[in-house]
Amino acid sequence: MAVMDLPLFQALKSKMRWHQARQGVLAENIANADTPGFGARDVKAYSFKDHVGRESLVLAAETTKVGHIASSMSGSGTRDAKVEMLDSFEVTPSGNSVNLEEQMMKVTENQMDFQAATTLYTKGLGLIRTALSKSV
Repeated sequence: MAVMDLPLFQALKSKMRWHQARQGVLAENIANADTPGFGARDVKAYSFKDHVGRESLVLAAETTKVGHIASSMSGSGTRDAKVEMLDSFEVTPSGNSVNLEEQMMKVTENQMDFQAATTLYTKGLGLIRTALSKSV
């Protein structure tokens, strides 16, 4: 069994891919903050329970209108991340429901969670290296 096949590392890689997909969706929200009729979106909440035992994860933003460009994150899994419209209490007269302050807070939260996952991944590799190294 390779080190990367351990469930801990598979789960952390899956979590990091989820954060990557969420970052893209949040960036689209911010980029379309002035687009009339654009509704803020987010990726369905991540659950380790849903991803334990899976090799990898393919994350893709779903297109809601024919003119939208489909995008996807690379991977070799079988499931897609679910992008969902957000209910917003603040809608501009043009029909746009993106609140920049809220989106920036989500981007920051997403970045901090991604950094935590990468730190856990790095620490896990360090523990394995320590366990496998020669003791002096």
